Amino acid sequence: MRLFAAVLPPDAAVAELAQAVDGVHDDRLTWTARAGWHFTLAFMGEVRDEVLPELHTRLERAAHRTPPFPLRLHGCGHFGDRALWVGAAGELPALRMLAERADAAARRAGVPMDQHRRYTPHLTLARSRSASTPLRPYLDALADFEGTPWQVDTLSLVRSNLPVSGVPGEQPRYETVRSWPLAG
Repeated sequence: MRLFAAVLPPDAAVAELAQAVDGVHDDRLTWTARAGWHFTLAFMGEVRDEVLPELHTRLERAAHRTPPFPLRLHGCGHFGDRALWVGAAGELPALRMLAERADAAARRAGVPMDQHRRYTPHLTLARSRSASTPLRPYLDALADFEGTPWQVDTLSLVRSNLPVSGVPGEQPRYETVRSWPLAG
């Protein structure tokens, strides 16, 4: 099963962001589904079933060692000329620590992980269909976005169900497999 560890923003934060995005939403970009908005902490890819019990134990331990912390959706950015995202503000060191712990939990459970990089907190909003679509108008429009702070109090393990229908524009569906309260 295709998995990742994540922080899921609460409904109120998603609603605030959706209102901001509605002001710039158009057909030039492929927009991500709001139900799937999340901060990926550690992408694991395909995980074998026999690894799951140990992965669950280690992620639970990571959550137990991490105290709840404040976060808010903030500003925007891009990766190259292809992906538009909203960032985070608040206790970013705590978010990065949770990402480090989720990555370490997966590695120790036996999940082959990509090369480790410094964590960049982001929630993907849209992808460009071609390099000729300029992202600057979207970046300018969303640059001052400031969401209301919320308390991150849960580490989630999410399954990514990739599109299988072949319908253009179909997006992955995400389902939370397990969650653990932050308790540090």
